[in-house]
Amino acid sequence: MQLQKKYGLSLLLIASLVTLSFATSCEKEDRVKDDKELENIDDPDPILRGGALFLVIDEESIDDDERPNNFRDSDINDDLAEVGFREPLPYFVRNVGKRIWLYTGQVGDEGWFAPKTIPSSWENVGPTGNGTRNFFAGMNGSEDLLDEIPNVTPLRATGLAMLKGVTIYAVVYDSDISINYDPLEGSLKGSTLGVVALTVLDVVKRTDGSSSSLPKVAVRIESVNEVSNLPLSLFSNAPVPRSSSEPKDITPPANYDSPVFTDAP
Repeated sequence: MQLQKKYGLSLLLIASLVTLSFATSCEKEDRVKDDKELENIDDPDPILRGGALFLVIDEESIDDDERPNNFRDSDINDDLAEVGFREPLPYFVRNVGKRIWLYTGQVGDEGWFAPKTIPSSWENVGPTGNGTRNFFAGMNGSEDLLDEIPNVTPLRATGLAMLKGVTIYAVVYDSDISINYDPLEGSLKGSTLGVVALTVLDVVKRTDGSSSSLPKVAVRIESVNEVSNLPLSLFSNAPVPRSSSEPKDITPPANYDSPVFTDAP
């Protein structure tokens, strides 16, 4: 009888270990499914060769348990987010070279932003003499210089379309970027998830959202280690919205201006 009990306990322990192992294996699997549409997108001609564009991205584009990717907390550092946090997002580290879709928010609640003006005060924060690099270094974990930043420009359909072929290096925020329109200013305060590097492959109108949904963007994940060492630029002619509701620019145009980039000071 005692032998049977020990045998039964052994079987129970083995079953528990198998179940735990299976659960752990499933947890490590990426929940982002491959999309045939992405495979059919041709690589656009590279723009900004040998450099990368500085953007900021918020939760309207990269968030946990949200379409189209349903990232886990651990995929995007959501469990680690804090002010000045600048580690690469784990899912993007694991999947360099993979193509995925990202949503970009709605008119008035955008997910991608192009800073056009780097405050001179950022230069003195360190560890470098370049304000943009200091922002990517975390600003010493302080928010003191991150409010009322001029010309933080929300990107709607036309601005996004202008970025096809551009490699971006972005800080990802854990919540919304707050924008004022008169004058155009943005608050870059708040906890961040870290950084990502992406190349924009295509910009496509959404057909599964609301009447104000901005396009979905096809991106190729790039290596943060490589892109972070490239010269950084600002998107100096990103279209400036008149207000939080105008223009209702949700359809990528067939024709648009060529992007203009300036060195990020």
